[in-house]
Amino acid sequence: MNYKKYFSDELTSLKSQGLYRKFREINRDQKHFPKATERFEGNERAVEVWCSNDYLNLSQHPEVIKKSIDVIQELGTGSGGTRNISGTSSYHADLERELASLHNKESSLIFPSAYTANQSTLWTLCKKLDGIEVFSDELNHASMIQGIKNANVPCHIFRHNDVGHLKELLNTSNASVPKLIVLESLYSMEGLRSPLKQIVSLAKEFNALTYLDEVHSVGLYGNEGRGIANEQDISDDIDIINGTLSKAFGQMGGYIAASSDIIDFVRSFAPGFIFTSSANPSIAAASIKAIEIAKKSEHLREDIRINSNLIRSGLRDLNIPHLENDSHIIPIHVEDPRLCKEAANLLIDDHGIYIQPVFYPTVPKGDERFRVTITPKHQAEDIDRFLSAIDQVWNKMSLRREGSASKIPSQVTKIY
Repeated sequence: MNYKKYFSDELTSLKSQGLYRKFREINRDQKHFPKATERFEGNERAVEVWCSNDYLNLSQHPEVIKKSIDVIQELGTGSGGTRNISGTSSYHADLERELASLHNKESSLIFPSAYTANQSTLWTLCKKLDGIEVFSDELNHASMIQGIKNANVPCHIFRHNDVGHLKELLNTSNASVPKLIVLESLYSMEGLRSPLKQIVSLAKEFNALTYLDEVHSVGLYGNEGRGIANEQDISDDIDIINGTLSKAFGQMGGYIAASSDIIDFVRSFAPGFIFTSSANPSIAAASIKAIEIAKKSEHLREDIRINSNLIRSGLRDLNIPHLENDSHIIPIHVEDPRLCKEAANLLIDDHGIYIQPVFYPTVPKGDERFRVTITPKHQAEDIDRFLSAIDQVWNKMSLRREGSASKIPSQVTKIY
């Protein structure tokens, strides 16, 4: 086999479909966000960031930064190894207690990323629970899909947020086999919430475990930012909650929270935990501080709600196609990968607006989009400037104007 030709041909094919990704070098300004600096071809220019997942800007909070620096000076930059050998510090243990308390669970377990937490936990559960059948929302994140797929167990995919379809699938399963329902509380590309109470009710009816990804919810919704499960008063009814430290809390890593037995089970059997070096103690310490601040920051969450509503109102006035929701995630639909990339280039070149195009496999082919995320540091004048830039780019490219989108496309289910 000509390996060089194979890899070259695959990349050529990807580029010909308009699906090749190019990363921009963006350095966010700690003191002046959403302002940032792009470095390209030996040059620099000022840009404004509209696609950050640092939802509460806590990565740039002075108290969080100070805590990280203090612990680096105390313990150094590395963790020392895997958790079971030499990579557990008091900061790791304290963070796990803090996360368990955040979700009203007995225990929690931290991983280097939320992707690893999802993949490793689901793989472990599926491999160890003999005869298990999984019921997974079709728009679940790739990390969840990969964990299920790697376990090679029966997986039933239900239509997005379709409780009736989920019940139909559950009815086809043998009553005696273990069952696991896997879903997200807030879907990252649509900004839509799950009907959690109805799904929890089905889980009880069919004696199924529930696995809920709260990655884009924790820090932003519920009492003190404890997530949508808390907001709907059903945290106690969810068996396993997955969350992240890298979005609303502005750090790095992921975790699961559950009963002490489930956490000990995953800790003892998951290769993705056992054989992975732990997060740096400074990250754990900064995460604790970020969680403490987030709990007291209802004003930041209110600022995000206000800013999100301002953007949606402006998009409606301009008849820019977008998916209506009540979250901090605002999808703007372009529905062509090349046009999406061209529009992104015009936004940054002509207006200094940095927002990355989103296309397959992150979203289905034909549903290419921008995913706008607003933060408390975006001001009204920033929003006006953003909307004006979008309007001018839409005019220049003669892009479709239809107002809000009603269609919710399905994920490509063959990736399961």
